[in-house]
Amino acid sequence: MLESLYWSITWVCTRACPHCYDERFRPYPAGERERLTAAAWEVARRVVPHLPGTFAYRDLEEEDGRGGFRTRPGRIVLSGGEVLLEPTRSRLLYPLLDLLRERYGAGVRLVVQTAGDLLTEAVIAELLQRGVWMISVSSIDDFHGGAGRAAGLRERLSAAFARAGVRPSALSAERRRWVDEEGPRYSFFGATPEAWIGKLWPSGRAWRNGLSTACWADNFCAGWSGGMHFLNLGRSGSEAAVDPEGNLYPCCRKTRLPYGNLAEEPLAAILESLVGVPPFEAITAGVPERMGLSFGVDPDRFLELSRTVDPAGRPYHNRCIGCDRIHEEHLAPLLARLREARRRGGSR
Repeated sequence: MLESLYWSITWVCTRACPHCYDERFRPYPAGERERLTAAAWEVARRVVPHLPGTFAYRDLEEEDGRGGFRTRPGRIVLSGGEVLLEPTRSRLLYPLLDLLRERYGAGVRLVVQTAGDLLTEAVIAELLQRGVWMISVSSIDDFHGGAGRAAGLRERLSAAFARAGVRPSALSAERRRWVDEEGPRYSFFGATPEAWIGKLWPSGRAWRNGLSTACWADNFCAGWSGGMHFLNLGRSGSEAAVDPEGNLYPCCRKTRLPYGNLAEEPLAAILESLVGVPPFEAITAGVPERMGLSFGVDPDRFLELSRTVDPAGRPYHNRCIGCDRIHEEHLAPLLARLREARRRGGSR
């Protein structure tokens, strides 16, 4: 049903990075880690039955020679926080990987995203035993532990992956044909200037610390992990995001309001209820400046709603700000009506 589901399964992390897009990703005292892990596992157990029966999708970038398109297995990306920090690793990540493998077999590609500090050869072996297709190391930048750390981590982990028979991926923001790759694979990325997240999303600690350098020309919505194509159900490019509480969003940055909760409702029902609804169609088209049209907010007004001053006192102009304001001012009643219509099983 989707090419990719990006599922942040825990708020617990090893550090509180200054550039993080959500302040809830941070270290917690031991007792709180235990509580959050138990709560996240209860959510995860309820989410899995609400995922679609298949993650196969049609790849519209590759025709099959018979008038149709090639069918590929979609991906579920499990991220944090830090998914390898105990007790998350043994009491949440591993049981969840087992659940997903039991449900989908080889019909979905499982990706584990980690900062990499806690990756050892033993942990790599345990992940591979649970059918992980790719291990993605997301901290190759200067925000995670300072300048100089990334090169040493990349060198150490590349050697460990090689010894485990894990090959490097061609994954990049510019080249998506890594979908052809057979696993197991590994990849490295981070919040660097050339990356799709290099300008930093205007939220969380990145916003509070005045670190986002995005301007109007930086349309996060129209890039990978943005909202574009999130309603292209069953087709390439479709991705949605889930937080540790089961809340569903059209992008990894997360809109101001969730569109439903997967611990309570099926993913398909939530997304299908949004199809054809103007503000959500604008997001899936990658043009959030049109998401307010049905509320009388034209693109020129959206342009003004997207202006603000960041915490560092600098003028700031980006579509994410306007999107937040449309959600805050207009979308809560609409989302409530859609949720009630789903509950009643009727039309919107």
